[in-house]
Amino acid sequence: MATRRALLLIADIGGYTTYMQFHRSMLGHAEAATKRLLDKIVDAARDFELIEIEGDAAFLSRDADGLDGAATLSAVTRAAVAMHRAFHDQRRLIELNMCPCGSCTQTSGLTLKFVAHVGDVATQTIRRRKKLVGLDVIYVHRLLKNPVEVPEYLLVSDELFRNGGTTSAELAIQEITQDLEGIGRVQTFYVDVEDMADPLAPLPDPSWLVRIGATLDMVGRGLPHVLPRRRSRSLAAAG
Repeated sequence: MATRRALLLIADIGGYTTYMQFHRSMLGHAEAATKRLLDKIVDAARDFELIEIEGDAAFLSRDADGLDGAATLSAVTRAAVAMHRAFHDQRRLIELNMCPCGSCTQTSGLTLKFVAHVGDVATQTIRRRKKLVGLDVIYVHRLLKNPVEVPEYLLVSDELFRNGGTTSAELAIQEITQDLEGIGRVQTFYVDVEDMADPLAPLPDPSWLVRIGATLDMVGRGLPHVLPRRRSRSLAAAG
């Protein structure tokens, strides 16, 4: 199985489990809201390929062959800033609709964090579905379990940072040691996303037409999630 050098990036929605559990009575709208957020996150990472949606996270990759350390770290920071902005813009738009359910009005509790690593991967195809495999794929996923207390951050591996750290000289980089399951003790570096991105401009007050359109959009997106459940209940009652 041939291997190649790849830049690995995971964008993970924080607060997702609590959000989905708390709003299970309106699960259709909660699922629709998180789908919209993930769609925008993936679209914003223009130089990366989506490998897989993993529940509340998007796992992305791009070829790192030919990129020096500074270029790889720069690519990660640009993508993280773009995804962070797209996520928050969409989160605020979801809250503009007039549906009063908690799924639509309380998306403000959701956050977005990132982990990144550079390493060797191989492509595995199972039933025409491609996946990335290798120790470095495990490594970047292990980075999600960390003691960082900042709600929204970019955390990168030692290898990624050491080779391109000069591109982040103006950022408030923090070093942290982690014990990764099955890998051992490693050094990592993180930065608060707010220190990387410009503050989000306030949204203008929406017109009633815009709010009605946002409401109909959310209702339409939620129906496919709700109707199958109602149909199942009706069939069960009839039986």
